[in-house]
Amino acid sequence: MPGLELACHYQTDSPRDVGGDFYDVFPLGGQQWAFFLGDVCGKGAEAAVVTSLTRYTLRAAAQHHQDPTEVLTALNSALLLDPSMGSRYCTCVFGTLHPAPGGGFTVTVAMGGHPPAFHVQHAEGDGTGLTVQGVRPRGGMLVGALEGAQFASHTFHLAPGHGLLLYTDGLTEARLPDGTMLGEQGVATFLTTRTTPDASRLIEDTIALIAGLPAGPGDDVALLALSVPLTPAPGRPATASTAHTLATPPADDTARTGQEH
Repeated sequence: MPGLELACHYQTDSPRDVGGDFYDVFPLGGQQWAFFLGDVCGKGAEAAVVTSLTRYTLRAAAQHHQDPTEVLTALNSALLLDPSMGSRYCTCVFGTLHPAPGGGFTVTVAMGGHPPAFHVQHAEGDGTGLTVQGVRPRGGMLVGALEGAQFASHTFHLAPGHGLLLYTDGLTEARLPDGTMLGEQGVATFLTTRTTPDASRLIEDTIALIAGLPAGPGDDVALLALSVPLTPAPGRPATASTAHTLATPPADDTARTGQEH
């Protein structure tokens, strides 16, 4: 995607069970793009069927609805109307990207029962560490659980030098050495100690965080990061896709976090 760096990672909890985590990024035409990430309840073949229906429904609905909340509403209806889905539901974040005047992108995200995305940027002042803001519109209900479910959206500017990290709850429900869950605040605190909001580094560092936990994640983990480079490197396209190498997380716990609505 011109002007944007993308990176992703998927880590399964078990090689024997098919997971229900999913993500995608795709064009809508007219320099507009869409992205989503989510998690279907349960595992196994039934969860895989719901995952497939969810991905294709989101892609199709995005061609007919400009409002991300309407896209989630269409998915909610599709899951409830298909008797083969049983009582399966999912959490999901769906967003759109539009090039913004002056650089970066206007991002609109709608949430359906999903953990907050993290909007990451350099901290003001001495320039060390990052500022992390949780993006979770109020009112987003689970998708496919109730008729008439309501969804909310939030619009913000992903400016040059900013990043956005999306993840499934396998990350936040991972256990620390004392047995407590890492949680949303734990992830946000960890991200504030990073040195760059670049998508590839956000993914690499988060993978390292998972690898450093005693028991690893207790569930599948899907990660998707987007970032806007300050200036494209000479001779290098602005679009990249990576998701592998590990970095060692520091022990610093200092947090500078906020909440966006």
